[in-house]
Amino acid sequence: MKKRERSLDELYRDDPERADALLYNRKAGPSRRGFLGGAGVAAMGAMVGGSIPFSQNMPSGLVPAALAQATPPEKKGPQYLEFPGKDKGLVVIGDRPLVAETPEHLLDDDTTPTSKFFIRQNGTPPEAAANADGWKLTIDGEVNKPVEITVGELKKRFRAQTLRMVLECGGNGRSFFSPPASGNQWTNGGAGCAEWTGVSLADVLRTAGVKPSGIYTSHYGADVHLSGDPKRLTLSRGVRIAKAMEPQTMLVWAMNGKPLDNVHGGPLRLLVPGWAGSASHKWLTKITIRDKEHDGPGMTGTSYRVTINPMVPGGKADPKNMRILESMPVRSIITSPSNGTKLAAGTRELKLRGASWAGDLAVRQVDVSVDFGQSWVRTNLSQPKNRFDWQRWSANVRVPSDGYYEVWSRATDTSGKAQPHVAPYWNPAGYGGNPFHRIAVLIG
Repeated sequence: MKKRERSLDELYRDDPERADALLYNRKAGPSRRGFLGGAGVAAMGAMVGGSIPFSQNMPSGLVPAALAQATPPEKKGPQYLEFPGKDKGLVVIGDRPLVAETPEHLLDDDTTPTSKFFIRQNGTPPEAAANADGWKLTIDGEVNKPVEITVGELKKRFRAQTLRMVLECGGNGRSFFSPPASGNQWTNGGAGCAEWTGVSLADVLRTAGVKPSGIYTSHYGADVHLSGDPKRLTLSRGVRIAKAMEPQTMLVWAMNGKPLDNVHGGPLRLLVPGWAGSASHKWLTKITIRDKEHDGPGMTGTSYRVTINPMVPGGKADPKNMRILESMPVRSIITSPSNGTKLAAGTRELKLRGASWAGDLAVRQVDVSVDFGQSWVRTNLSQPKNRFDWQRWSANVRVPSDGYYEVWSRATDTSGKAQPHVAPYWNPAGYGGNPFHRIAVLIG
């Protein structure tokens, strides 16, 4: 049987270095970084579907955005979610447990609709509660007075608040690591910004009276381990008491003005904004205050941990060089236009919109580039509605001609840290992958 030759775009997906060697007419290897020549420009233009006005800036080794998310011929395309009440554009990236992310262009609302909000499960969810107000929460451990309280009593005894805040999976951006890290291969869609209604956890903890010895929380929920063993915990994360006492850390019973759906942890969940979403326990039944750092499932080894000092990508992690993932890194996404958008010939201005957020911090600025990072344009950045709200941005950027453009977005947080070009600080479980967001736009 005659061997089928791979096309250049297939080769780029499978073996970018070999594709570069052919396209740039240089020997493969780390020393041959360079830029496209005339023949390379023509070949690359054929791959992406049009001329490349800023081809002289396109660095060797860059897989074009038009190809980076393309599906190889031998693989199936995205599996779209079929779930009651959910947008059919969500993409399933895990089916046991159910995990589905939201493509960036579906995150174009100021407040993320529940229908477009990502799904992340770790075990088998419990049946929906027949009596939501009767759901019980226990707070015990290093407290003066253990508390057992129902959702109905929480509503009556404590002041409710509604805040618009980002919830982000700890593994968001995992697919950007090279070599691949283990776990669900999120792009940027493991995040959303909804309006959450509930009470401050701090108010309830003050009622219980946290002892001076209480330094860490531990969280427990009603979901069942995938093995079906009721004695095995699915996940049990915790946070430092200082984070638990922040006024925005909440016990939540409503999302976007409606009772919290079972798929999102109803009737009661924890919401720990700015930190990995796994700390925001769903189907919450108990919080135990501990006198030491919590060591439940999801708190040890490489689980929800990142490196202190850089490690060799693909290498074996040193436990002494790992720390708990807490505040999430700065990130920006382009929500309009969507990747692969085709615009009419003669279009000379790109109208761009997006969102940005930065864990415990705020976003200082978002910049966009249409010439492979040679120049950047400052966007108009909105102020957050409250702390932990994402910051929307917009910009109108001029382009010189028809052709293929890549739009890059780069956010910088209030500490001065900016998104990098590639996912930084490789770690075995792939946390903290926050490179520039890139989309492809073809004019004409």
